[in-house]
This record gives sequence, structure tokens and C-alpha cells, in this order.
Amino acid sequence: MSSLRAKMPALLNKTYFNYGGQGPLPDSTLEAIIESWRNIQKLGPFSTSVWPYIAKETLKTREILASICGIPPHRLALTENVTIGCVLPLWGLPFVPGERILLSDSEHPGIFAACKEIARRKNLQIDILKVHNLQEVSINKKSNDSFINSFKRQLKPKTRLVVISHLLWNTGMIMPIIEITKLLRDHPNKPYLLVDGAQSFSHISIKEIASEADIYGFTGHKWAFGPEGLGGVALSERVLSESDPTLIGWRSIKNENFIDENESDLFHKDSRRFEIATSCIPLMAGLRSSLELLNHEGGIEERLKKIKNHSFMLWDEISQINGLENLLIDPPPSGIVSFKLTNKLNTDQVIKYLSNKKIFIRSLLHPNCLRACLHLTSTENEIRALVDSLKNLIKI
Repeated sequence: MSSLRAKMPALLNKTYFNYGGQGPLPDSTLEAIIESWRNIQKLGPFSTSVWPYIAKETLKTREILASICGIPPHRLALTENVTIGCVLPLWGLPFVPGERILLSDSEHPGIFAACKEIARRKNLQIDILKVHNLQEVSINKKSNDSFINSFKRQLKPKTRLVVISHLLWNTGMIMPIIEITKLLRDHPNKPYLLVDGAQSFSHISIKEIASEADIYGFTGHKWAFGPEGLGGVALSERVLSESDPTLIGWRSIKNENFIDENESDLFHKDSRRFEIATSCIPLMAGLRSSLELLNHEGGIEERLKKIKNHSFMLWDEISQINGLENLLIDPPPSGIVSFKLTNKLNTDQVIKYLSNKKIFIRSLLHPNCLRACLHLTSTENEIRALVDSLKNLIKI
């Protein structure tokens, strides 16, 4: 058992493949959260002594996350989750009726619904970029060129926003975001680029992509082993200058005395214009603790190499099982392995059967498949347990 795995009580009594949904908390992360709560209570939760502590915790966390994203801290907003990080600046963008949103068919329902609603309210049109049926990973030049050509065809003169995930949550493909940014720079309507990094943060390298996107939202509670309720969004200078605040609270405004001073320019000019109100400060200590643990396991590329060794092992085993079919025909470029059933079984039956054995994967609807996520803490014994259970189920 790895030392990292031993620090996570949630992994001791189950076979876990749902890191893309929520990662387990290490003991040290939980202790860091509790200690932060304790410090706040000792200082007094609403006292003059506590504010310097809160300011220090916030600044430290903002600086660490900004560094991971390759941006200066003033471009990093602290958020509760990916949806808030993406949607708040999105809703403040200056759209004109008749403009278009190009949206991939593999976006999370939360982002998809937000785009549909903003299109309804602002009289925008939505175009769908089909990516979930792609079977080859983006490192293959031929398939990459095919994707880019398809992307070019979907771009319209009035395209104003492109929404696409960095790492697709359903198939595990990594999208060629840098190539997309080059195309958008040459587009006459200068579309904004919103990138969903829910599956990317602490999983694959995001620095180059997050620094190029206009909006790059991520969360700490999946691959980073952090607590739920804390994430971030990297914002371009263009978004900071052109997007208006949407949900507004005391953290959005630069001066609480604006009522008396008749101030018309209310909001921070930096990323804080998209932060709202009171957040859970102790979660910041928890996320930093988890990130430090991961750093002890090597750099992001070194960690990804280990993760891919696990995912390749599962992908290869599944490819040899009659009744199952991997979504990707190439070895997975990440820790996500998705596969579909080709026999009479349905996904609900598989989930129930595996859950009874304390083996946890999840089912997806678009496309209809099963998804297993493997991390540094995954083991060969876990992979074998999943494979053997799938084989036995198919035989029944």
C-alpha cells in the first residue's frame, strides 16, 4: 500500500474509481481544516484579531492557485466550485443579440444549462461541436487535424463564445486547446474561450491552457484530494475589463463606504469582482495541505505518467473482455477509462453489482457508458478486482 493511500481512510474499505466525481480526503487535510477552524475560534470568529489571519489565508491560497494556472494572482478568483467559477464571469460578458455560442456536446450539464439559459435571455444562438464520439486521443496528428477542421467548420462569423472542456469528463480525451486559441485570435469577432477544467486540475498540466483561456474554472475536490466547496477560476485581462459582476456581495465591492460617498464605480477591477460574500476559510488550509501532499509525489507530468500506467492497465484488460468496449481506441491520455456494454446488461445493473462488492465506478448518459477514474492511489489489486468482477458479471 502506498504511503499516500494509507493517509486516506475512505480508501481502506472499498475499491474506489470515482476520483473524477470526488477525491477522498487525506487525514492531514482534515486536520488542517480542523486546525484552521480552531485558530479562528481562538482569535474570535468576528474580531479585530481574526481579519489578518483570514487575509493571510486568502492571499496564500490565491497565490498558490494562480501559480498553478500560470497567471498573476489578480487574475485568480476563489470560488466554491467549477460552475460558479465559469458561470459568474460568463453571465457578465457583453453579448449582442444574434451572436452565437459554440458549445461542445461533452460539457457538464451545469455548464450546458447555463449556456442554454443565457442564450434564451440574450437572444443568442447555440451551435454544437460534436466531440464525444471521437475515438482517438488528441496526440494523434491525423485525428487532431480532423478535429481542428471540424472546429473550423463550426465557427461562424458571429461566434462570440466557445465553451469546451480541457479534459472531457465522459471519454477522458484531452482537447487541443492551444490550437483552438490560435484560431480564435484570428477570428474577426474575437470569441471568448471558456474552458471547463473540472477534470484537469491536479490531474494534467493546466498552466499553458489556463493562462491562455478567458475563463478557466476548476475545483479542488476531485483529483486534488481537497475538500468540496473550494475552487478557482483563472480570468483573462479582457474578461476583467469587459465582464460585469453578476451575483454581487461585499467581496465584490472595493469600498463599503460607497453609500455615503455616492460612488458609482463600485467593484474591484481584478478577479475579486467575481467573488461574492462569506466563504469557508478553513477549506483553504485543507486544499493547500492536499496540494503539498501531491507535490511530494512528484511534478504534474511525473504524476500523470504513473496515473496513465494504471489507466492503460485497465483499458488493456477491458479491450480483451467480450461484452465490453472501450470508448477510446488509443490508450487513455489520462486517468479516465470509459467503456460501454455490448451485451444485454445495462449500466444500472453493473453499478449495483459492483457496489455490492464495494467497487465504485459510475455511469454516464452522454454517451451511455461506464466510467472508472484511476489515480496515484489506485493499485493493481483494485484493477484486478474490477476486471474480475466485470468478467464474472458478464458470465451470469
